Amino acid sequence: MRKSSVPVLAFAVLLASAMSAFAQDVRYNFDKQADFSQFKTYKWVNLKGAQVPSDLVDMQIKSAVDAELATKGLKRTDAETADLYVGYQSAISTEKQYTSFDSGWGTGPGWYGGGWYGGGGVSTTTGQTSTIYVGQVAVDMYQAGQKQLVWRGVASKTLDTKAKPEKQQKNLAKAMTKLFKNYPPPVKKS
Repeated sequence: MRKSSVPVLAFAVLLASAMSAFAQDVRYNFDKQADFSQFKTYKWVNLKGAQVPSDLVDMQIKSAVDAELATKGLKRTDAETADLYVGYQSAISTEKQYTSFDSGWGTGPGWYGGGWYGGGGVSTTTGQTSTIYVGQVAVDMYQAGQKQLVWRGVASKTLDTKAKPEKQQKNLAKAMTKLFKNYPPPVKKS
């Protein structure tokens, strides 16, 4: 008797999609005409219309971005003569997740041992709905002189609402490291 691989394949797809829901997602875009080698300093600015989280979270986000920009050779300043203005927006959204469980027990009619049997069984499926929190941070970099957007990066991740503050900070730092991996953007060779 040959077993079907459909349930195994379905389970593998479900597992892969569940695992990807907990991974960090990073996207970025930039002005291809901008010369990123000229940017040496930056200044934090508040983006118009952006909601600011609590003072503590604001400080943690800026600290994580500062650490990454320092590794890229940029120096933070409060002077109006900064090369870049940097601002961010953050948000937390919710998604519903439905998880079902199947007991997997039961048999149906079929051919076995030289004869037809019409056995039956009971298979029970139960489900559960849960709320998933997804945090997102978008960092914008503007060329100071023209106040023109030259780089934007967005990092999002499923949040563990029960995580301790140390774990939350570690996840934020990890997200910013992954986000700024793409800064400065790679220069195309002609």
